[in-house]
Amino acid sequence: MFTIKNYDFQTVEDVKNWIGGQWVDAASGARLEVTNPRHGKVMTHVALSAASDVDAAVQAAKAAFPGWKATPMKERAQVLYRAKAIMERDARDLAWLISHENGKTFEEGLASVAKAVECLEFGCSLPNIQTGGISFVSRGITCETHYEPLGVCAGVVPFNFPMMVPMWMLPQALVAGNSFVLKPSEQVPIGASMLARIFREAGLPDGVLNVVNGAKEVVEALCDHPEIKAMAFVGSTKVAKLLYTRGAQTGRRMLCLGGAKNHLIVVPDAEVEMTSVDILRSFTGVSGQRCMAASAMIAVGDVQHIIDAVVAKARALKLGEEMGPIVSATSLKRIHGYIEQTEKLGGKILLDGRGATVTGAEGGHWLAPTILEVTAEMPAYRDEIFGPILSIVRTKTLDEALHLQNTHEYANGGSIYTTTGSTARYASSRINAGMCGINIGVPVPREPYSFGGWDNSKFGHGDITGIDGYYFWTKPRKITTKWALQPDATWMS
Repeated sequence: MFTIKNYDFQTVEDVKNWIGGQWVDAASGARLEVTNPRHGKVMTHVALSAASDVDAAVQAAKAAFPGWKATPMKERAQVLYRAKAIMERDARDLAWLISHENGKTFEEGLASVAKAVECLEFGCSLPNIQTGGISFVSRGITCETHYEPLGVCAGVVPFNFPMMVPMWMLPQALVAGNSFVLKPSEQVPIGASMLARIFREAGLPDGVLNVVNGAKEVVEALCDHPEIKAMAFVGSTKVAKLLYTRGAQTGRRMLCLGGAKNHLIVVPDAEVEMTSVDILRSFTGVSGQRCMAASAMIAVGDVQHIIDAVVAKARALKLGEEMGPIVSATSLKRIHGYIEQTEKLGGKILLDGRGATVTGAEGGHWLAPTILEVTAEMPAYRDEIFGPILSIVRTKTLDEALHLQNTHEYANGGSIYTTTGSTARYASSRINAGMCGINIGVPVPREPYSFGGWDNSKFGHGDITGIDGYYFWTKPRKITTKWALQPDATWMS
């Protein structure tokens, strides 16, 4: 377990692959550096795997699948119960681990562990809520449905939630009886290795869960491997679209979640304190590095008093305590580019977070909250920046604001801030987004409600969490039965 309980820099042992119940290096012996974002220093190395390593993991998963499939569903769920208890027991240690490899504050790390536990809880409930179904459909005839596992499945997850996003996939896939190959982000591989340790302690048979580290070659090998029956991805829209197209051509199931540009529409009657606090938390939480960050505020009419409140609260935020660093120097440079571009295009910088630093962590990738006033044509509004930047666009009417939201390429999330019920209903029924909020800055549905956007924010059918996630990792077998000829039989018999 992670031994340090503060933000001080610490190195950890190298991260290997977990294949068939064994920790192994990449076959080539290649490794990548893993940097602590708060300090900007290398904290460990991770295996840089290739297609041969992916095949080894798939073969281990394939060998483990028959036994796991034959295990009764309620017994499979018991592994999830035990994993939940282990995560709760070790929550604080796991939160510090997440903080060091990802850059989150300790409190954010703790919250992401809690959400991972909630996803496990839903997986534990599946034997009770997923019962298939049987009914008499005609004279002497019954129809029933059984949901069966697909076989070897795979998931590719991003850097921003090293433990939570894997739990969008693993509980449903595992309790359904599949075996799994997980590919974590090479920027944050330690969390996935801890998940492997947690599931092993919980009694998951070797080979049912495998972790293969690496970069692009691993993702492509997973996408192409003929033994993988279904694959999920969470990351950028560019990669999501490419993987969905590539994987779907092979006939396997693909569900790929992409980027976002979530809008917060603020009208003049919005409650100032709640709205300003919510907006601040939404665009600065996890340093803006989450797909549900509200990075675009649409200011409808005279809401200057609310903008002023947001700016004041953002200026007072304590960097390093209430918000962590950007994940990498490369990402920080890219984010700076949007600020510089906004200046050149004539946009206003209401709050500039460049040049910020934190005592004791001067080498970290720091950017304080930044607020821009832009037009709808500027890249700072159009693009997903993935940093603590709020881009404000002004409109005269609510319908103009809805038009901006609904013509944007992304349709992940959108919220309306108002104290009027009719305005809330009008907007929430017209926002083109898979997840909508009323006075909610991060409209993420809680389990058992499912997570997923629309349009260029998702490629594939259904959502990734909730019962949709379970259906994605299973196939329905329909059985129609007749035992005797009925004296009153009809053609339907």
